[in-house]
Amino acid sequence: MPKNSKVTQREHSSEHVTESVADLLAHEEPVDYKRSVLNVTGETWDKQKDGEEELDAENRPAWNSKLQYILAQIGYSVGLGNVWRFPYLCQKNGGGAYLVPYLVLLIIIGLPLFFLELAVGQRIRRGSIGVWNYICPRLGGIGYASCLVCFFVGLYYNVIIGWSIFYFFKSFQYPLPWSECPIVKNGSVAIVETECERSSATTYFWYREALDISNSISESGGLNWKMTLCLLVAWSLVGLAMIKGIQSSGKVMYFSSLFPYVVLVCFLVRGLLLRGAVDGIMHMFTPKLDKMLDPQVWREAATQVFFALGLGFGGVIAFSSYNKQDNNCHFDATLVSFINFFTSVLATLVVFAVLGFKANIMNEKCVVENAEKILGYLNTNVLSHDLIPPHVNFSHLTAKDYNEMYRVIMTVKEGHFKELGLDPCLLEDELNKSVQGTGLAFIAFTEAMTHFPASPFWSVMFFLMLINLGLGSMIGTMSGITTPIIDTFKVRKEVFTVGCCIFAFVVGLIFVQRSGNYFVTMFDDYSATLPLTVVVILENIAVAWIYGTKKFMQELTEMLGFRPYQFYYYTWKYVSPICMAVLMTASIIQLGVSPPGYSAWIREEAAEKFLFYPTWAMAILISLIILASLPLPLVFILRQFHLVSDGSNALSVTYKKGRMMKDISNLEDNDETRFILSKVPSETPSPMPTHRSYLGPGSNSPMEMSSAPNGRYGSGYLLASTPESEL
Repeated sequence: MPKNSKVTQREHSSEHVTESVADLLAHEEPVDYKRSVLNVTGETWDKQKDGEEELDAENRPAWNSKLQYILAQIGYSVGLGNVWRFPYLCQKNGGGAYLVPYLVLLIIIGLPLFFLELAVGQRIRRGSIGVWNYICPRLGGIGYASCLVCFFVGLYYNVIIGWSIFYFFKSFQYPLPWSECPIVKNGSVAIVETECERSSATTYFWYREALDISNSISESGGLNWKMTLCLLVAWSLVGLAMIKGIQSSGKVMYFSSLFPYVVLVCFLVRGLLLRGAVDGIMHMFTPKLDKMLDPQVWREAATQVFFALGLGFGGVIAFSSYNKQDNNCHFDATLVSFINFFTSVLATLVVFAVLGFKANIMNEKCVVENAEKILGYLNTNVLSHDLIPPHVNFSHLTAKDYNEMYRVIMTVKEGHFKELGLDPCLLEDELNKSVQGTGLAFIAFTEAMTHFPASPFWSVMFFLMLINLGLGSMIGTMSGITTPIIDTFKVRKEVFTVGCCIFAFVVGLIFVQRSGNYFVTMFDDYSATLPLTVVVILENIAVAWIYGTKKFMQELTEMLGFRPYQFYYYTWKYVSPICMAVLMTASIIQLGVSPPGYSAWIREEAAEKFLFYPTWAMAILISLIILASLPLPLVFILRQFHLVSDGSNALSVTYKKGRMMKDISNLEDNDETRFILSKVPSETPSPMPTHRSYLGPGSNSPMEMSSAPNGRYGSGYLLASTPESEL
């Protein structure tokens, strides 16, 4: 030991020693024990390999600026769900009252777990596989499960971007192609397409012109060549954005993250100037307080929080792993979480302003159609003219006048009222028609835009916004695959990215068949929800209960320069695991109660019909859930029984000043004897070493050595490895 070391100075000093061994070691000068006499493992020091590891850590890509990183996290977390899922849940679950459970769950589940993922990624500077191999090798399957889920989600998510690309290019014409039903010729007679006439122009364009959808999932119908080309364009965009890692994707984020906000603000301003917009917004924010007591509302709010922040996918960890060690990730977590929330509220305002306008248009159309029915009944003497109030003018009939007539006729003709076939034409009924997902973006919203002045411009802006929202989320999702694989297996970034995109495009052809929309629904409903919930629970347990919340908080204090609030200690250790366990149980019950099925578009009926999945589709559905969860038990078994290395011997074993070693950081308060002696009860002591090591004054036993089947050996300091980038 160097003469000037603090341990040596204390040994020759008469002062009373109060510091622990771990404290003394933390202040030692950099020593590489592979190169020193303390290397009792018999392991040969490979200078070239060691140099490569250090160079790899030092050359790890980094964000060009803090702004670029924040935009990347915002672009990843703010996605299509903020635009077409959150407004639907808000409308369905009590309007303004829904914001209360959502905000509560965002604070007690979303923010702590988001902060946790940011912190471990930044601390260890590896992708999801490397992070969880380091924290708990037996739970290393978390990283592989995250990669699989990212792959499944990326497969169908890019199909949605492909749909948006199709609509984007179709928007460069006036009038918009979905504004009117097509006319077909039947001999010398021109008639409206029956399927369109029985539904609507936008519904017909979506199901027939865009998807050319089959009647069921069992009817493949062959590839839809238009959507195949759009999917190819979508994967090409993702590949180009990802090919250079964050050096290329980071630059894309400047546009893909900011442009949606420009469009949303423009739509909000334009929407507020539309007739009926206030009705939609008032409907959205009118709280139904009784809904707050419904457990289903809280379950759906928790699920939305969970997916809105992208927890468990590995994208959050991947992005934060390119940060500097002293970056304030707590500030980042808080900022991104609340920007995500306010984006959802902004999108909801836009959606309900536009839907309020659409509801007024549809209500006026209803009034006109039913007024014509009443006029017909008056002319045929089915109804008496005495039933019509004197102030009613049929040439300028308002919704209020119609409702007054409707009530009078319903009262007088009570016995035969149903035979008249009159509709109430209430604005509230139109506003209550819940739409979400593709139904909102490609049917309801497109229909509303046909009534906008300069409708092609707004359509181009809207679908360009969807493309950018999707692209930002896809870059994060693909980073959840590429970063851990490249970190772990050292493959070439460009080759792996291109290969991954090509493979995903080929597999994704299943989604551009005529029945492809039904597979998108299947993957969206079942491929991610349950596996990701399990993944996040295990992430929480690995950090809070296995690695140790106290140790993790201490390392965060060293990394951030301040101690995080105790709030995080209790949420990580107790609140979040319990809430996530309840959510997982509720999700399993929901899967069991809700029959696995999908909404099929029946061409002959021009309507949607709920169908159950056939046996082979059920087999695919179950396989998706099992395959995504399989790495968790598989890696645990392989490492528990030492069938494969736990990965710890692949990490750097150098000890540098201020750096926390894996096993040192795992010391409990009165556990320094085990630290010095390297006694692991579960391991059998190896034969006597070839030399004895000095244990200090008063010691009368040699250092005990232990070996494990996976090749990891105990030394005097039990040096377990840390990544070169770790503090």
